[in-house]
Amino acid sequence: MEAELERVEEEVQLLLSGQGSEVTACDVGLEQSKPASLRNNVSYIVCAVIFNHTEEVLMVQEAKQDCYKKWYLPAGRVEVGESLQEALLREVKEEAGFECEPITLLLIQEQGPQWIRFIFLAKVTGGTIKSPSAADQESLQAAWWDRRTPLPLRGRDILRLIEFGLKYHRDPWHPATLPTDLSCRHVVQRLVLVFTTPEEQVWILLIKDPRPHLPVAAAVKTHAVSWASNMVAQDAVPSSYYEHSVNTLGVFSLQHNGRQHGRTDGVCFNTLVALEPDAARRDEDGVALETPPAPHPPPVDNPRYLWHKVQHPALRDALLDRSRKMSVVPLHSLY
Repeated sequence: MEAELERVEEEVQLLLSGQGSEVTACDVGLEQSKPASLRNNVSYIVCAVIFNHTEEVLMVQEAKQDCYKKWYLPAGRVEVGESLQEALLREVKEEAGFECEPITLLLIQEQGPQWIRFIFLAKVTGGTIKSPSAADQESLQAAWWDRRTPLPLRGRDILRLIEFGLKYHRDPWHPATLPTDLSCRHVVQRLVLVFTTPEEQVWILLIKDPRPHLPVAAAVKTHAVSWASNMVAQDAVPSSYYEHSVNTLGVFSLQHNGRQHGRTDGVCFNTLVALEPDAARRDEDGVALETPPAPHPPPVDNPRYLWHKVQHPALRDALLDRSRKMSVVPLHSLY
């Protein structure tokens, strides 16, 4: 058992470094999930935030009839057989005329597994900006925008994405994170679900069999992708689940392949999740209840699970640091 727990800590360290780990099974929610099939039950969108040396942002003028002549970031749907990065490079080239290189994932937005948008910070590596004379069905033209000159936007949602890009461009708050080329059949979360004590001990929730491992939970169509964390917590500690908050802090790393339609269209989000005593608990009269610091994680009620206290000081410190600083790629639900 000790050697197996050591391997778990090594896997967590691997995920913290932005790498992936093969998904061999799904522990929770698989019966509520179907294999991901692009354009059938999942849709992925890539979006590029690209700045020039004066921090102007690259914009494209839409050719589609329903948003004709409006401006937006280079973006579009991932096509069958593409990786996320291949889709990004194609969209930027088609819509803006530039070759580009992704720097990091900035943000992931989702409305359940059926709609997920991956926002990348990227940089120009070649090509020339698309002029009106090159207009086609992909876009009418591209231009650099100073963010002050009035511009008719297709949607104001991109203003937030641009701000995220500027924030990272000026002061990166998480390590550069790009998708790893590992296949997955479903949309799942692999959880590094931690409980931290006042003495800064860090415990990780594990599944016991067939050997101790990080829980993997399937995303279900009726809920946010991050609801998988709640399903695991509810499965493991049902008697104290409502006394705690389950906070998906963000993504350490992301796994996607997409080469075989209907077989590798899934995505694995390797996520940092914090289980914390609910600070907003109230009694039956609505009076706030004091929540004393918990010296131990809540006991598991389900024999499938166990709590493992992190043994390696460097790993414990890294998990504490990433949790406090939210040094992960944000995963935002638009539900």
